[in-house]
Amino acid sequence: MGMATANSGGSEGMELCIFDLRRGQQEGQELDKILFFFPADLPFSTQLSVIGLSEGLITFTRIFSPEAACELIEAERHSHVFYEAEPDIWMVMVVEKSKEAEAIWRIDALREVLKEIHSLFMMFYGPVREMLEKDPSGGLTRAHLYPFVMDYLSDFLVGKKTQLPSFRDCLKEFGTVQMLTVGREAAIEVQSLVRVLESGAGATHCYSLILFQDLLVSTTLSPDDTINLFAYAVQRLSPRALSSGASSWSYLRRGSTPSHVVVGPTFATVSVSDQFHHLPANSPSQDNSYHVKRPLQHNRWSKGKDGFLVTDIWGTETGSLIPSTPTIWLQQTGERMYLCAYQYKSLTLILLVPLSSILNGEQGVSLVKQQVLENASLKILRVEEKLSKGWGGENAYHVSGYRYLLIDDDRNVSRASPPAKVTTLAKESLFAMSKLREEVDLEKSRSKWDNADRDKDLEICIRVKNNAWVIARTTRGKELYMVLERANETLLYASDAFEKFSDRYCGGAFSLD
Repeated sequence: MGMATANSGGSEGMELCIFDLRRGQQEGQELDKILFFFPADLPFSTQLSVIGLSEGLITFTRIFSPEAACELIEAERHSHVFYEAEPDIWMVMVVEKSKEAEAIWRIDALREVLKEIHSLFMMFYGPVREMLEKDPSGGLTRAHLYPFVMDYLSDFLVGKKTQLPSFRDCLKEFGTVQMLTVGREAAIEVQSLVRVLESGAGATHCYSLILFQDLLVSTTLSPDDTINLFAYAVQRLSPRALSSGASSWSYLRRGSTPSHVVVGPTFATVSVSDQFHHLPANSPSQDNSYHVKRPLQHNRWSKGKDGFLVTDIWGTETGSLIPSTPTIWLQQTGERMYLCAYQYKSLTLILLVPLSSILNGEQGVSLVKQQVLENASLKILRVEEKLSKGWGGENAYHVSGYRYLLIDDDRNVSRASPPAKVTTLAKESLFAMSKLREEVDLEKSRSKWDNADRDKDLEICIRVKNNAWVIARTTRGKELYMVLERANETLLYASDAFEKFSDRYCGGAFSLD
């Protein structure tokens, strides 16, 4: 594979493809299996070469491990990261190995990027397989996948390069939500607000999600649906995103959106950079016969006079200039839902109402919004006031002397040192932590197929050359990672510091007693 020369029109050192193993099995029809490929301007022969190699690796590894799908192949010059998004629908990221320290990745973090792309795509459009069945030619699927994935990847742009999650992101966890800690009184107010929101909508199966700043306060959704909607809300709907256009996709906080973002018509291409959105003529996304919505476009949401967020991404109601209410698809129930988002100061409320419960379209949605304002306005004010009083600011979860990451796998929740504090760590410390997390990832991957070791506890302590300790401890579905710089050289000191943190901030969950 000649990736270095192939990437002249795209990201340096990265290729990403999505393909269907059930398609293109007849000679001369091989192109049918390609659903997405980045960079899009590579010759089809090169794209088929990459996908053919991936298909061969999948087939070969299945011989030895039919139940465990291929996840990673390490070659001399490249890493091949695999993710089977749906049965026989594969996503593969091929990253070029580099001697540059900044290009050192944690493989599980790259796989989580693939998972998030697919999860968000399903939230807006439903399963890829269903779209393929609706249009067996594959044109409909390609027309949606190309702009969607490119809009997603635009959040990783730094200048004209795609900057993937690196070792510097080792104290962030992908595919989790970050929650706000609230006191008892505030929690009671929030519960009361949730009851009013969901009853006021007049629907039998509506759901809600509440955020304060970029932190989750409450959700009545399933864990998977919560993760997806939380990721989208933080990136496109939060006060930070609306006020500054900040790109804070889930775990990645790069600051401002690139200044060369150009917002065009609702269904036009967003020009983030020539290499991303001026796609070549051979790109399926250039087919204008499909009416494709672009939910990941930047700067397409705004706050209306009534406090509800509006966007023209979903077009307008037939015979009207009123923007259509966005809709999403719930993974747990398979229902299509109207997405109604309301914002008051730092509080963002998202109400999901089943399409089946609204008989007269936008008029019915407007009635629901009116009922929410009438019934919940005072409670919204009280909740925002209580949460603001208890809010400690961006450094609310900073613990002096510690840089940490706490993960609860059972609840899909994580908490970490503020990003600004993590940047004070030395490169050697971050690199060591990234390597340590790779070791834990490997142990978790092994135990996933070994029921006897599923609940095995793990502890690793490493003394780094710059006199720092990096520590990992996992137990009963929880993980705690910690960096201690300028620390005493003895292992006893590091263990005591870890125990103190566990007892004070984790309820002793990681204590050895």
